Amino acid sequence: MRAALIHGDHDVRIADVPDPTLVEPSDAVVRVLLSCICGSDLWGYRGAYPIPEPRRAGHEFLGVVTDVGAQVHTLKVGDVVVAPFVWSDGDCYYCQRGLQTSCLRGGGWGAPGVDGGQGEAVRVPFADGTLAALPVDTYDERLPALLTLSDVMGTGHHAAVSAGVQPGETVAIVGDGAVGLCAVIAAKRLSAGRIIMMSRNQQRSALARKFGADDIVAERGDDAIARVKDLTEGLGADRVLECVGTDLAWTTAVGAVRDGGGD
Repeated sequence: MRAALIHGDHDVRIADVPDPTLVEPSDAVVRVLLSCICGSDLWGYRGAYPIPEPRRAGHEFLGVVTDVGAQVHTLKVGDVVVAPFVWSDGDCYYCQRGLQTSCLRGGGWGAPGVDGGQGEAVRVPFADGTLAALPVDTYDERLPALLTLSDVMGTGHHAAVSAGVQPGETVAIVGDGAVGLCAVIAAKRLSAGRIIMMSRNQQRSALARKFGADDIVAERGDDAIARVKDLTEGLGADRVLECVGTDLAWTTAVGAVRDGGGD
């Protein structure tokens, strides 16, 4: 089959790789219907960290189950499933507390011996703990929207919930990528009273307003902090959702939140 491999800085190649097969009885094999490129994929592509040897790319995908191991009990061949951005056993101390990213036996897609999502098929470890079945078929027109459940929608929602967004509060969002835009949706769903989106991209700003943002802040860094405080009578936002993952975004988020607020 064919799959994307990242070799290094600005070096991604499509190559023939072995078809995935069941290795452990808890595995499933998924034929990929849709996959996408995450902002964190671009870090390696842009040379932000070294890649000692070529590795499989991609961690956001959905597809249809084509094979299951003997110990897989919640899925069957033909199910349309979505995979989160890590695989996890669903049973360990951390998984039972909703911290699957810290699973004691889990890991990331594209790690040594593990397939990546940007390929024709994927072997999924711990299929019961990792995959979620979707109530759709392979031709459902909603599949592109459901693909957001693999990462960005859940990540934006997690940011809003973790920050403790409450009805009527002012929420500022750092980052206008897919995660930040999904955070706007999440904050709106949680009945935020005012949503401030930090964005300087006109298309993304327009989407943010469509999803519920009230104000757009185009400044960065200290200027962005000052602008948020200017919009909030000098106090800062009740909650700030950091949706980028860089040092600048984090310091901006900390600076923009009011005393006693939440990030």
